[in-house]
Amino acid sequence: MKKIFSNIKGDAFGGITAGIVALPLALAFGVSSGLGPEAGLYGAIFISFFAALFGGTATQISGPTAPMTAVSMVIIAGIVAANDGSVEKALPAILTVFLLAGLIQIGLGFLGLGKYIRYIPYPVVSGFMTAIGVIILLTQILPSIGYYPKEDVEFVAQFKPQAEEVILENILKEEAGEGILVLENFKETIDRAQQITPEQILNESQTLAAKEASGTVGAIKVLPRALKHINWLELMLALGTIIIIYGFKRITTAIPSTLVALVVVSGIAYGFNLGYRPISEIPGGIPIPRLEMFTNFSLGSITPYIFTALTLSLLGAIDSLLTSVVADNMTKTKHKPNKELVGQGIGNSIAAVFGGIPGAGATIRTVVNINAGGKTKLSGMIAGIMLLLIMLALSDVASKIPAAVLAGILITVGIGVMDYRGLKAIPSLPRDIKLGPVRLSSEVLIMLVVLLLSTFWDLIYAVGIGLVIASLMFMKKIGDLTAERSDVKSLKEEAWDDEGNFPSALKEEVFIKHLKGPLFFGSTSDFQALTEQIPNTAKTVILRLGRMQYMDQSGLYAMEDMLQDLSKRNIQVLFVGLLKQPRYMMERIDIIPNLISKDHIFKEFDSCLNWIKSNVKDEF
Repeated sequence: MKKIFSNIKGDAFGGITAGIVALPLALAFGVSSGLGPEAGLYGAIFISFFAALFGGTATQISGPTAPMTAVSMVIIAGIVAANDGSVEKALPAILTVFLLAGLIQIGLGFLGLGKYIRYIPYPVVSGFMTAIGVIILLTQILPSIGYYPKEDVEFVAQFKPQAEEVILENILKEEAGEGILVLENFKETIDRAQQITPEQILNESQTLAAKEASGTVGAIKVLPRALKHINWLELMLALGTIIIIYGFKRITTAIPSTLVALVVVSGIAYGFNLGYRPISEIPGGIPIPRLEMFTNFSLGSITPYIFTALTLSLLGAIDSLLTSVVADNMTKTKHKPNKELVGQGIGNSIAAVFGGIPGAGATIRTVVNINAGGKTKLSGMIAGIMLLLIMLALSDVASKIPAAVLAGILITVGIGVMDYRGLKAIPSLPRDIKLGPVRLSSEVLIMLVVLLLSTFWDLIYAVGIGLVIASLMFMKKIGDLTAERSDVKSLKEEAWDDEGNFPSALKEEVFIKHLKGPLFFGSTSDFQALTEQIPNTAKTVILRLGRMQYMDQSGLYAMEDMLQDLSKRNIQVLFVGLLKQPRYMMERIDIIPNLISKDHIFKEFDSCLNWIKSNVKDEF
């Protein structure tokens, strides 16, 4: 407890700043999910507070994130469609999925599975994150130009015949369940059909129109029609938001540009009474638990949602633990992955009970917290309290925010969340597999498969398929390498035979690290800890790479990050025994010669030793 209150001033400033940064994103993610801005706020409040209180990363700020919201949006849309397009009818089932996801995360933490998250290969993560960005961009085009399919009279009218069929089918289903639908009572069925009102047909038509335009495929289908019905005021509000977000960053990063855009554009729209479309009303007062999900709770009622909840929980785990690694690198600390999963699970479970959307560790908010002085769990708890106070005091004001402003914010989120590092590497990576007449990089193939399937089919299945393909390709590569060098044995970290003549006077200035076996997505975590092993006295690092037969894209970027870190510390690196495949990978993205010059690559240790004797001096 003393540790939590050891940095009250810094944590307070960090938490308040992170809470302010989270506000516009929470509202935007709530609207995007389909449950409304209050769902985003409730998620941000409860996840931030309880994930910080019970989690294993001291400086992490949690809340709704782009990946979690994108998956939640798909889940919500599917459950709402199965409940006649009614969010209220679907809400208990939706919140049940979110609650299950949180409980599963708690279970994963107690089972100690947090450490296995690192085995997700880079191309799968890259394809998934880029798909998240594409999904957000495509789904926010319509609200950013002020086009809402349910309000397009001509478009809705196209669905009236289908709406009548749906209503009649529902009547037949109801009567079959009530035992009315028999030949003698068919007259009652006809009477009910004749009582269908134009309002019922219109409502059902609007539901079908919204369903037709939902998701990425729906947005693309409707886009040509939407472009003929642009609301220029809404478009200008969205563009103004985007311009301020990117432009204000060039002036200063001390104040979050997203918040500045939200306040400025909303203030102009409201102050000049521009007749814009506001977001839905945000309820004031203390959040109330949504206990209706427990009314008809049974094992049979939750069984259909277990797989969906599992995939949502795994995504939240990956999202959170990746952010935890970022926090570790910034604070030079070490998070507790299993405890972090328990904290995230508790936060998501409580958020679900109060009607909030699920979330995870948020990288930008965590970085803001650390830079503002946050060091302990108290900062994340303060961020949650800050959002609660804002909601209680300013819910009426927040309800007047233009919907186009939140669409503009989400567009910048979509642009920012895409993995440009992976996309830039596509033309450079070696084409190591052949599909018919075409040669492709296996890393690129995995990324593209996950990207396309996630964007146009299903996020959850896409990741699973990507993992299967990555695992099969990895097994083939390792099998090939093992066949070539079947005598490879695991070795302890100790000096090799040819290092016996190394000058003892230079052992403090030179650190020798032996790499044995492939550097791939499963071993990058241990490799990244290399810099922590290097003594403060070392000015030169020798990497013995003669037994590192293979390097994949994850290992490639881990090597790049490590070399960049050592370069910043003015530590020079020498390679000894670099093999063909790893060298080819490093040359493709210019690690060689930009970070390691060819003069610092030696075939044999003896030639490296001669260079050391000529260029490194004993300073101790």
